[in-house]
Amino acid sequence: MGPHPAVAAIRLAVRRVLHDILNDHTSGEPGRRATGRHPEPTAERSPSPLVLVACSGGADSMALASALAFEAPRLGIRAGGVTIDHGLQAGSDLRADEVVLRLRELGLDPVESVAVTVGRDGGPEAAARDARYAALDAVSERHGAMAILLGHTRDDQAETVLLGLARGSGIRSLSGMAAVSGADGRYRRPFLQLDRQTARKACMVQSLPVWDDPHNADPAYTRSRLRHEGLPALEKALGKGVVEALARTAQLSRDDADALDTWARQAEGSVRDAAGLLECAKLYALPPAVRRRILRRAAIEAGAPAGALFARHIEEVDRLITGWRGQGAINLPGKVVAQRQGGRLVIRQG
Repeated sequence: MGPHPAVAAIRLAVRRVLHDILNDHTSGEPGRRATGRHPEPTAERSPSPLVLVACSGGADSMALASALAFEAPRLGIRAGGVTIDHGLQAGSDLRADEVVLRLRELGLDPVESVAVTVGRDGGPEAAARDARYAALDAVSERHGAMAILLGHTRDDQAETVLLGLARGSGIRSLSGMAAVSGADGRYRRPFLQLDRQTARKACMVQSLPVWDDPHNADPAYTRSRLRHEGLPALEKALGKGVVEALARTAQLSRDDADALDTWARQAEGSVRDAAGLLECAKLYALPPAVRRRILRRAAIEAGAPAGALFARHIEEVDRLITGWRGQGAINLPGKVVAQRQGGRLVIRQG
């Protein structure tokens, strides 16, 4: 008799990702699936790669840890784990120690807990996320890990799409979380096609203890309100299948956004003069989606923080090209200034 269907589903999802990691490892091209490169594998194989799981102790990441512990040895992959102590709740250090113990009981090695200090930039959720990823990057580099698995599910993807829609940030926000992201494709998300209930069921049938973060039910957090109020209201109004439809929207949007990004990169050289300045007339001739990507890229290169650069900023800069009436300079985040001068668009530190 085989494993419970929920356990089989999470193991299959992890097995597929581990095969991708092995292919990247043997080809010597980490993250090639993220960049679209497909080189031929090399004949000689280097030592087995290390894959880490980021685990909070919740059902999603505990299910992921258990599947990694089961599948990795069968593929000759070393498997470890890391938990991040954000220090935002009393006793968080003790809870992190418990997670470390559970990961070791699964057979993962190395395993460690990392305490971080959460700032305030961008709000509590964004600040915690920034601190968490910075810590995960550091752990990965310290151990020489090839990849870190994250337990985001299809439900998380649906929430991310709705949050992007609410911000009005464009198609890239609607594309949600990528299956492969980070430097050299470091972060992998095996569960984006699985729902949250499957992960929880897998933990239950394997008798894996899980911790339910009270922040996930705290209405002070936007994602929590969306999870417990927004999505249920949508399903009540539109019927079941909203989560699946939003996840499908994310993939379709990502494909479109990737194509437009490629077009913009290819077109950028043709709209610059010999001095490298953007020519407004040539920018005007481009489709708006392509032109605005070039403008965003130019603003970031000039020093505007990507996370603080919103669609409304780019729209204001775009009006220097499409609605020119002699208006003054546009101030952007990071003390970057955009202004039109003699038919050229100049974006630089103010």
